[in-house]
Amino acid sequence: MRIGELSARAGVSVRALRYYEEQGLLTSTRSASGQRHYTEYAVERVVFLQRMYAAGLSSRTIVELLPCVDSPSEETSDAALRRMAEERDRLSEHIADLIRTRDALDGLMATNRSHREGLRTA
Repeated sequence: MRIGELSARAGVSVRALRYYEEQGLLTSTRSASGQRHYTEYAVERVVFLQRMYAAGLSSRTIVELLPCVDSPSEETSDAALRRMAEERDRLSEHIADLIRTRDALDGLMATNRSHREGLRTA
């Protein structure tokens, strides 16, 4: 199938598909005129990639996880699980940082409210 059909069937933009190829996440063959052609499996692959992106993974991380999909074994599965755990830890730390930032903002807002109340009573 050509890139437009894959785009429609997978629900992603043509631009996204080109990006996936640039990042080594998706492959195609080329016709004599240079048009991309994909196998039926490409739809499933793109849907999988979308799930990985939705989980907060970067294209670089996804490339590291693909051996588990492309050459499944206990070794690749274990490596993928370790890498996903690292990403989960990174996200958890980011969430903790965001909570601290939100709490600091809450403190500033409380100070502002107190200051405004002081202005009203003065």
